[in-house]
Amino acid sequence: MRAVLQRVTHASVTIDGEVSGEIGTGFLILLGVGPEDTAEEALYLARKCVGLRIFSDENDKMNLALADVGGKILAVSQFTLFADCRKGKRPNFTGAAKGDKAKELYEYFVACCRGLGVETQTGEFGADMKVSLCNDGPVTIILDTDEMIRKK
Repeated sequence: MRAVLQRVTHASVTIDGEVSGEIGTGFLILLGVGPEDTAEEALYLARKCVGLRIFSDENDKMNLALADVGGKILAVSQFTLFADCRKGKRPNFTGAAKGDKAKELYEYFVACCRGLGVETQTGEFGADMKVSLCNDGPVTIILDTDEMIRKK
């Protein structure tokens, strides 16, 4: 799984002109699922995201997690995180998981975040979404379970 996590002061996702999910302080997480990804990896990634201490404390050091600041998550599925741009000008997306599996693991990731006590808003899997955000910092972190867990 791949996640692009952005610390935000505000983020929202709109579908057909209607707001689907919206948060204030927290994380916008763009989540991509690969064909070999598992539920265990989704749980691992959710725990990692929820526990990241990247909010500033009273000494202006990144030392606080979501729970410490009352932060929320906006999770948006994004298969394009698996784009292969090595050849030509048009990306190849065969490295992304097929729809049913990707949706299942995306929804499981969201459920894990909620189960860890974080209010989690979402977009709609497979929809054409407009994402708006105010990146705080800016702080953007890329997480890839292949690199973090070291699949064999």
